[in-house]
Amino acid sequence: MDLVESGRVGGFFALRTTVPETGGAHLPLARLYVGEGGPLSARVDRVGARLGAPERRVAASVAHLALAARLWSTALGPAALFGRFPDLDPARLYWDPALTSPDDLWWAGTTTRPATVADLREAVQLAHLVPLHEALRRDGRISPRLLWGNAGSALAGALRELTRWARAQDRPEVAARAGALVTGLFAHPDLAGTVQGPALRRSSCCLYYRCPGGGLCGDCVFDHPPVRGRLMGLETRPPAP
Repeated sequence: MDLVESGRVGGFFALRTTVPETGGAHLPLARLYVGEGGPLSARVDRVGARLGAPERRVAASVAHLALAARLWSTALGPAALFGRFPDLDPARLYWDPALTSPDDLWWAGTTTRPATVADLREAVQLAHLVPLHEALRRDGRISPRLLWGNAGSALAGALRELTRWARAQDRPEVAARAGALVTGLFAHPDLAGTVQGPALRRSSCCLYYRCPGGGLCGDCVFDHPPVRGRLMGLETRPPAP
């Protein structure tokens, strides 16, 4: 398993395996999940300030979407390329909330897991996303459906990037393996229905449009930015065609 090659798919797929030289403050993600919420709150604060987010839940959603994309990508990339992926034990996966990809994550582990739907679900969805969602809900009001919508969007985005790379590199087997794994992952009740149709368009909104100058994401449920007065407090609409 060559994580350097996996990182060539894109920045979100890169995973540091050596001690960071950035002088950052990497800490095991396990500490966030058991209640050490300061670093996560700081990340939400930083994202909110950068975007001028009108509400904390908007900043929390955008921060969550980026981290969910990193977690899915660092597992799905090697799984599709090599048939194995790093065992992303939260106690051995370190995160610096002040950094962005690829320097934000540092894997201090050595073991790998087979590229099966069950292993990917256990390693990413259950070991990371479930406790991350709980941590974000301790930080502030944010809907579970929005968080799982973000998780589904991040997974679909990882598949798109892998498929694009595989086609450019004439590696159809990589795209086929990634597609099969993602199809299996979306069968879980928490992820089922979060994206729909062949374009994998999401059925909820990450709220980024509410930031000053923010537009709609490429997979947004909306065709046009919604009128806030009519959607006060709402985060979803019926799925777009």
